[in-house]
Amino acid sequence: MITRFINIVNSLKALGKTYKESEQVMKILRSLPSKWHTKVTAIQEAKDLTKLPMEELIGSLMTYEINLVKKLQEGEDKKKKSITLKAKTKEEEKPSEEDDDLALIIRKLNKYMRNEKFKGRRRFTSRRDLSKKESSSHGDKDK
Repeated sequence: MITRFINIVNSLKALGKTYKESEQVMKILRSLPSKWHTKVTAIQEAKDLTKLPMEELIGSLMTYEINLVKKLQEGEDKKKKSITLKAKTKEEEKPSEEDDDLALIIRKLNKYMRNEKFKGRRRFTSRRDLSKKESSSHGDKDK
């Protein structure tokens, strides 16, 4: 960007239009993208722009650019590392023969319990349920 800017300034100088160094500094700072806003603000507050040499501005911007590139590369490296960790997943366990056998037994038991022959028979109850029935009958021994 600086090279293009200097070429434009030199071309304008050849045509008769000249700019002071302070005007050139201000034009460069205004032309920077928004992600450079923090650096532009820091330069404006820390330095007197009317006395800031063009070489010092260019050096400061190049240093900032190098730091930006390093931070972006570090961020990409971290993203790559986390992506590789996320990509590794534990394989799901396949059902074993014991699981298949257990499922078969449960299906057969459910089928047996739904069978009409079993419906008329006594249902299985817990001991707790039996004690409740006995206490509610109040001495009715037939139940």
